[in-house]
Amino acid sequence: MPYIEDRTHWQTGQGLWEHVPESDWNNWVWQLKNRITTLEQLEQHMELTPEERAGCEHANTKLAMAITPYFFNLIDREDPNCPIRKQVIPRAGEMTVGQEEMLDPVGEDGHSPVPGLVHRYPDRVLFLVTDRCAAYCRYCTRSRLVSNAQDYNFHPEFEAGLKYIEEHPEVRDVLLSGGDPLLLSDKKIDYLLGRLRAIPHVEFIRIGSRIPVFLPQRITPELCEIFKKHGPIWMSIHANHPRECTQTLKDACERLSFAGVPLGNQSVLLKDVNDDADIMKALVHRLVRMRVRPYYIYQCDLITGSAHLRANVCKGIEIMKQLRGHTTGYSVPQFVIDAPGGGGKVPINPQYITKIDDEAIHFKNFEGKLYRYPLKTYGPLESDDDDDCKCDAEEIML
Repeated sequence: MPYIEDRTHWQTGQGLWEHVPESDWNNWVWQLKNRITTLEQLEQHMELTPEERAGCEHANTKLAMAITPYFFNLIDREDPNCPIRKQVIPRAGEMTVGQEEMLDPVGEDGHSPVPGLVHRYPDRVLFLVTDRCAAYCRYCTRSRLVSNAQDYNFHPEFEAGLKYIEEHPEVRDVLLSGGDPLLLSDKKIDYLLGRLRAIPHVEFIRIGSRIPVFLPQRITPELCEIFKKHGPIWMSIHANHPRECTQTLKDACERLSFAGVPLGNQSVLLKDVNDDADIMKALVHRLVRMRVRPYYIYQCDLITGSAHLRANVCKGIEIMKQLRGHTTGYSVPQFVIDAPGGGGKVPINPQYITKIDDEAIHFKNFEGKLYRYPLKTYGPLESDDDDDCKCDAEEIML
């Protein structure tokens, strides 16, 4: 059945936690302290499938389970195929490792000159500042590192990373990630942003975070003041399904926008979650209504135990066909594959070009109609009547 949503509705309320004082519910520290992190806690609230139970029993050897009360409320507890449920509740599929899968699927460790810093592109670095998240996506590219379930023993070294950036003037762009950098205290975030702003050649500071989606209560007025102080700070959030776009997230994105933080969204294409053109269109439309520019759709990385969540690349290409030209350009993200082994992001587009020859480039539009754009420049068009090429000034002014 095609996906149909109520475009006027934005999810609100405390759901299972209606008894909790609103002051606690809206406190991000309370949300963290009351996360669902064990099989026993989970089964207090819902009936698990055998696959989910097996996944939960295995989780602490691969990637810990943690779900904030706020995000848990978005799960349909009666539907094992709920797209929110699939993202955060472990399944038995995580125990199966395919031959093509890797612990470090995008080759970050091989491009890490100092612990916690990845320098893969010429002018920018990825700065991993924590190994913790508010909740854990079951397809996480860094599942080897975050939550330390695999005993990776990652310990961020702020000073070593900052020193490396200071000593490499080619670095003009720094992306803070992790784990989730917004789990750091306001004091640490203020310190890191201040140190980066003090480096003359650092022009562009970004934060990659799923905190606004998992824990929008973290976007406090105090945090927004820090972003104002060191801005512009750019931020990429991570929403995969329109049901994640709640009133609370909308309010958080508005606070960030009013603090001068340009917002983009990165989605991961996931099997039976968002690998559908109607679902993706509903998501990008909600995002732009929240002041968030759809930025990337990622093909799911080849992380170990992810086969049950990886959608077919051809589905992604078909979704792009259904977005390009069928909705506003601001709503169309770029579909990319992060090349396995460290090759970087490669755009994957539908084939619009049909032929390039000496005379012209031939292509089709979103409707499949063929067009031609000349590649050669020819002399002026000859005419027997020079007046045919003249413009009437009065007509132009009208």
